[in-house]
Amino acid sequence: MTAFIAGVLLIIGAIFTTIAAIGLIRLPDLYTRMHAASKAGTLGSGVMLLAIAVFSGETDVILRCIAGIVFFILTAPISAHLLARAAYCTGLSPWTGTVLDDLKGKYDADTLRLTSTTPDDN
Repeated sequence: MTAFIAGVLLIIGAIFTTIAAIGLIRLPDLYTRMHAASKAGTLGSGVMLLAIAVFSGETDVILRCIAGIVFFILTAPISAHLLARAAYCTGLSPWTGTVLDDLKGKYDADTLRLTSTTPDDN
């Protein structure tokens, strides 16, 4: 039964990883590609590690898989955010079909900081 559950989890993880790979190829700009890689790629990798943990049944393997899943969940969003910020700082514009650019007009390119947007500053 554990082999069946592990197989199903591997297939689900492979599907999410494939979606992430297709997103990297098909999406129009860096920001949307990064979104696909960080969300679907993290989920796919995490589910595959979960499948390894279920199939193994050994405590040390399970702990390593859990540590890997936690590592993916903690590092992927942070690294994607930092890469997107670096791209925006260097002037890489979002895709022309992007509907909303929340940073447009609120970002100081000289200091590389957001300008204050609190109501007290108006």
